[in-house]
Amino acid sequence: MHISRIDLNLFTVFEAIYTEGSVTRASQKLNLTQPAISHALGRLRTMFNDPLFIRQGHTMVSTPLARSMIEPVRRSLRGLEVTLNGLDRFDPATTPKQFKLALRDVLEATILPPLIQRVSSSAPLVDLAASQVDRRDLESELAAGTLDGAIDVLLPLSSDILHTRIDQDSTVVVARRGHPAINGTLDLSTYLKQDHILASSRRKGLGLEDFELSRFGVERRIRLRCQHYFAACRVVSQTDLILTMPGRYARIANQQFDNQILPFPLEVPAFDVFLYWHANVDNDPANRWLREQIMQSFAN
Repeated sequence: MHISRIDLNLFTVFEAIYTEGSVTRASQKLNLTQPAISHALGRLRTMFNDPLFIRQGHTMVSTPLARSMIEPVRRSLRGLEVTLNGLDRFDPATTPKQFKLALRDVLEATILPPLIQRVSSSAPLVDLAASQVDRRDLESELAAGTLDGAIDVLLPLSSDILHTRIDQDSTVVVARRGHPAINGTLDLSTYLKQDHILASSRRKGLGLEDFELSRFGVERRIRLRCQHYFAACRVVSQTDLILTMPGRYARIANQQFDNQILPFPLEVPAFDVFLYWHANVDNDPANRWLREQIMQSFAN
């Protein structure tokens, strides 16, 4: 079928139904009536000779054809949106806009204070919204424009997702002051004799430091598993358990606890932090400005 015979608005409806999983929520997102959304869906079904979405309870479940279409449709819609928006010059001093970033909770405390300071001083009408996104959904959300960027460790993403290294961090060990076995220095033997905390959002599995230890044929005892480094740092301050964590966040989280921060007792590579964005917005003035603010925040 030739594109001249297609109403491109139908693909906006298709993407909204796929994302929202509901005709009702799609109509609210697009500010259209439910009959208008249903009529557009009927035209799409006729065009592709496929139901595209099948109702299961209160949810519209996509068919295999719809699942195969969604990424090309999202890329095309995002590319068109960026092209149209690019016709207008982005002026951070006068343009209202909200940027949406995917951040792990550890990086929030590191990047958000200097970033919001920069944004507030030069862009009074610009807002930021940070959230934690499942890494499996990161590429599709960047393609759809529901995210403007992401900051994370090195991830296996396609060539449609561009990235640049913005930071490098080290691994450190945190112990309370007055720890009976640790006083300013820490060797591997002492490290392995202690009870440890593992901070992870996952319910099971080892930490990166455990993989490094296994390379040397040793392992540690994990006495406590918790979700957040801040909580772990508080436990460290009140017990003899020790914690292994990223160095930059360790210095932030332990300001109120006055815990010892010591080098990890093995030579391990520093880990890199990357900024990710979709190729469709590489030349978008607003997204380019956001990337510059993020990179300057880390540099400073």
